Amino acid sequence: MDKKLIIAVDGYSSCGKSTFARAIARELNYIFIDSGAMYRAVTLFCMRRGYIDNSSLKENEIKNSMPEINIRFRYNPDLDAHETYLNGENVEEEIRRVEVSSMVSMISKILSVRQRLVEMQREIGMMKGIVMDGRDIGTVVFPDADIKIFMTASTEVRAGRRYKELMDKGIQVNYEEVLKNISDRDTIDSGRDISPLKKADDAYVIDNSDMTVGQQMDWFREILKKKYAK
Repeated sequence: MDKKLIIAVDGYSSCGKSTFARAIARELNYIFIDSGAMYRAVTLFCMRRGYIDNSSLKENEIKNSMPEINIRFRYNPDLDAHETYLNGENVEEEIRRVEVSSMVSMISKILSVRQRLVEMQREIGMMKGIVMDGRDIGTVVFPDADIKIFMTASTEVRAGRRYKELMDKGIQVNYEEVLKNISDRDTIDSGRDISPLKKADDAYVIDNSDMTVGQQMDWFREILKKKYAK
């Protein structure tokens, strides 16, 4: 295909959006942008500064600090993956920890944070030939994306995947804690006033509870074939 596309992958937490989006980007030789990692990086920055904890959130300080935050993605050939850099520091592992996961939804509700990150994401999208995953990519960031995908899976399946991912990285967690975190984030993300999680009217929906990545890619190829059939 000669035409460069913007492909938006939306959906619930721990649905495997990043894994699926990476696979699409790899097949099409596109750039993969992990928007969720950007919010996690901002969350980590705010935690380090003491702007957010379990009982308080300093919104003015967060708003004023946004110009200080620089987030980039660098390809690591040894891992065959893009890693997240916050102000020049590789924070890929740290931003995946439960402590960050439990607070990222609070950060993502802040208007100044979303405005700045959406601005950054749109700047990246101007070049096209990208696959971006997140929770409002097809509805807010790129409402005119060429292909919009909305992913879902059962809460238990998503918690199991997240639990295995963390344990495989050597991060000791409790399954019930992960399950609660997933459920809480669903409630917060769907109910927030600013850019709530919702399916775009023209999105293709996939429930991958019982699907391998290979099966998901077969599904995507059919979507691509039907949409751009000669």
